Amino acid sequence: MASIDDARRLVELDLGLATLCTVRSDGSVQLTVVNAGVVKHPLTGSEVAAFLARDGTRKIEHLRSHPRAALNWRCGWAWVTIEGTAELCGPDDRLGDLDADDVRLLMRSIAQASGMDHGDWAEYDRMVAAERRCAVLLSPERIYQNP
Repeated sequence: MASIDDARRLVELDLGLATLCTVRSDGSVQLTVVNAGVVKHPLTGSEVAAFLARDGTRKIEHLRSHPRAALNWRCGWAWVTIEGTAELCGPDDRLGDLDADDVRLLMRSIAQASGMDHGDWAEYDRMVAAERRCAVLLSPERIYQNP
């Protein structure tokens, strides 16, 4: 039985590179590549797949209108897919009672879980704010893999 730990293992093997699948307004599918990892949900504490995206991108537009998504990590012939419902958290998408500092720390934790080791986190925080980045939290409903 596949688990979110299987995704975490693949994140470490290929810099967190994952294929994201979202649904367009016409029902067709869009695929794109993101850096994604596994973090604890800031409100529930449950483990979720997560990535950051700039505001105004198609993936964020799609997730705002249809919050279902899938992430697939692969390394060689091994792969893990997580499907579920996405929640957004950023300058234009409030998540519960998280304040600006909570959101800043969430974005750092997602970057680290995705394999990023930024040398200057203050500069990283400024860049994330300037780009109006949004955290995407994908709560697993299905997880499957090819070992």
